[in-house]
Amino acid sequence: MSLNPFELKPIDLESCFTERKELYGYSYDKHNADPYTKLRIILMNGTEFEEVGFGHNVMRNEKRADLRRDLAMLRRSEQMQQKRIACLKPISESVLENTIAYEQLAVDLTATMAAREMNPYVKHCMDFALLEDFDHLYRYADLMNMETGEKAEDLVGGYTEIMPGRPTISEHRHPYDDIKRPIDAKKDSLLTKLQVNIITAAEQQTMNYYMNQCGFYKSDLGRRLYQEIAMIEEQHVSSYGSLIDPVCSPLEKLLMHEYTEAYLYYSCYESETDPKVKAIWEEYFTQEVAHLHYAAELLRKYDGKEYQEVIPKASFPELLFITEQKDYVRGVLKDTVLETGMREDFAKIDALSDSFDFFDYQKRVNGSATGVASHEVIEKHIKEFGEDYRYQIKDHPVDALRNRDEDNYVLGRVKGKVGI
Repeated sequence: MSLNPFELKPIDLESCFTERKELYGYSYDKHNADPYTKLRIILMNGTEFEEVGFGHNVMRNEKRADLRRDLAMLRRSEQMQQKRIACLKPISESVLENTIAYEQLAVDLTATMAAREMNPYVKHCMDFALLEDFDHLYRYADLMNMETGEKAEDLVGGYTEIMPGRPTISEHRHPYDDIKRPIDAKKDSLLTKLQVNIITAAEQQTMNYYMNQCGFYKSDLGRRLYQEIAMIEEQHVSSYGSLIDPVCSPLEKLLMHEYTEAYLYYSCYESETDPKVKAIWEEYFTQEVAHLHYAAELLRKYDGKEYQEVIPKASFPELLFITEQKDYVRGVLKDTVLETGMREDFAKIDALSDSFDFFDYQKRVNGSATGVASHEVIEKHIKEFGEDYRYQIKDHPVDALRNRDEDNYVLGRVKGKVGI
């Protein structure tokens, strides 16, 4: 039986405020934790980041003092949740180890959602970015293997392959080509609306993480790689964020944010294998029910609308369980690796006119491939070890990406180079 969070009795909002000592304590064991436990933690950290940032932006554009205070009340509880979730990551886990988990999340979360998405345009947007995050995982894994000797396959638990996707150097597009058509909140399914919210928050968390870490990494090549991939994450956030229906009011969006959080915490609770983390998901689901009811009251008080006008059928759709997606990713690679953005749509690179601004933008930001970090890290690994680092269960599905002693920096970037 599907659960409707609006039918649950909420706890008092102030009871969500947590004593300081409870915000810092348990952290998972990086050697024994299931990789998907780490992924759920990153996902919920990003979801809380999104909610807090959204709440601040609404407040900054709101004159009514009562509503500004009400938003602050809600935001304080969200901040406490985020602080506890962030510290579930252990001190011993390095930035690069954590980055592997970020990219594994980007791959398996996106693939899990795309595989069940019924809006073909939203699905295409997810499939498109999926191949880019898949390639980022490969580039970071090679950096790790080269700098520390660690194998990223030991971190991903066999769930996710590590091999080239759409080459990162080919992902740098003109800003116009990352803005997509928004969904229609009145016509699209509740699942589609949830998934657009979820993927936007997840990618924004990755963008924020890389924006900060690129200045703190220990090597010049690593700093440059974080810097380059952070720019691609900006493109992903632009694409996914542009899918969100812009017509909804701030308080309607607030309600949907809280519903998304409740849905995710319940999904995490149902799929979690670490009993201590599972207890946190259960606690925070209870708190999110309170947040959701509070947001519904704000919608009623300030917009004069009932929650049913925003979420008519409020029972949770199919829960989100992140699962292994090797075959799905391989299929997307084979079918769409040559695609790039073309304004609100997509096109294979050879279909673009020579004057299309993708090519001029590539020249401006990349110039030649020499010195582009995502290419250089693979070339350097090949020079030192004779081949790149990969974890794959069989041959790469794209012939042009099977060569392990030369990085392909033209696929999806240079016209007429499909076979290289």
